[in-house]
Amino acid sequence: MQNIYPQYKPRLGTKRYKIGIVGAGDIVRNAHLPAYKKADFPVVGIYDIDIEKAKEAAKMFGLEKVYNSLESLLEDDEVEVVDIAVPAWVQKGIVSEVVKYGKHLLCQKPLASSYADAVDIVEMAEKAGVKLAVNQQMRWDPLIASCKDLIERGWIGEPYFINFQVSINTPFETWPWLVENDQYDLSYHSIHYFDAIRYMIGTPKYVYSSLSKYPGDTVRPETRSIVVFEYEDEKRALISTNHRNWSDDTYATLRIEGTDGIIKGTIGLLYNYPHGRPDTLEYCSRKYYPNQWFTHIIEDLWIPDAFIGTMGELQRSVEEDDTPLNSGRDNLETLQIVNAGYLSMIEKRAVSPQEIIDMKPKKPIPFSGA
Repeated sequence: MQNIYPQYKPRLGTKRYKIGIVGAGDIVRNAHLPAYKKADFPVVGIYDIDIEKAKEAAKMFGLEKVYNSLESLLEDDEVEVVDIAVPAWVQKGIVSEVVKYGKHLLCQKPLASSYADAVDIVEMAEKAGVKLAVNQQMRWDPLIASCKDLIERGWIGEPYFINFQVSINTPFETWPWLVENDQYDLSYHSIHYFDAIRYMIGTPKYVYSSLSKYPGDTVRPETRSIVVFEYEDEKRALISTNHRNWSDDTYATLRIEGTDGIIKGTIGLLYNYPHGRPDTLEYCSRKYYPNQWFTHIIEDLWIPDAFIGTMGELQRSVEEDDTPLNSGRDNLETLQIVNAGYLSMIEKRAVSPQEIIDMKPKKPIPFSGA
């Protein structure tokens, strides 16, 4: 009989490569550095254009070095892996410098503001012969990693429907620059669900989306979305998000239906962001255990534990000299469906990711359609 307990811990290598961090914002303090400390990933030092923020982060986590420039970080022979945690529109310029020094990279998501820039980033790394991974860490969120394991072990048979339903009150004051952006939900939030669905069942053939804002909302980008993924076979996926739920009845759920079983759970981080709570997970399989539902107790959190997975996968790939699961080349497919979602909204039709490859947009496709 099948083992009823899914495996969600990341597979790590035996070596630990020394890390230099570019960026000292909230995500680095709340996720990157706590995760690396927990996993015993050595951090050499940190750089930020705001030197005081870098000093503060270094003091919080006992880092020995605070660099006064990106160049000084890159010239440090101790640094073997560069972890970039900056807004998408400045990432390409930093990558172009990092690859000159032959250092491996973990890039923030989204990889770039435009698809063309993302392609350039991937090609720069490939030409330099360095490993490039993207911090799509929801793949290592305990709920998603458990679902992936159950699917791969045939627990639910052939998965044919994935449904993310999220209605929360997002603290936009945490990222004031986002409310002035042309894009929000698909590029910075639902991109997690897009990438998780790709990770579990592959890239869709068509994307259809309807994007909107809360009535009377003054922010520029979309804060509500409904997106449908259609595959060549009978598989479908639905993502519905709302970032303006003002009530105390918020929710963030996932349900996966298969020919032989069902998986359902909650995304704990979104019930109490940024502190979060553990995910929940329930599943059944008429193939292995008819008429029984199982509950798996999850102790780890999306933040910070999933960030062990993204950096750990990059380090494992360096040690074993293969391609990381979250490679830049792989991530281009996630960006294709994100861009397809925006184009679908503008043109009111289903869009194939192949159209994005062909057009290779050189700037973000705006929510407004302007």
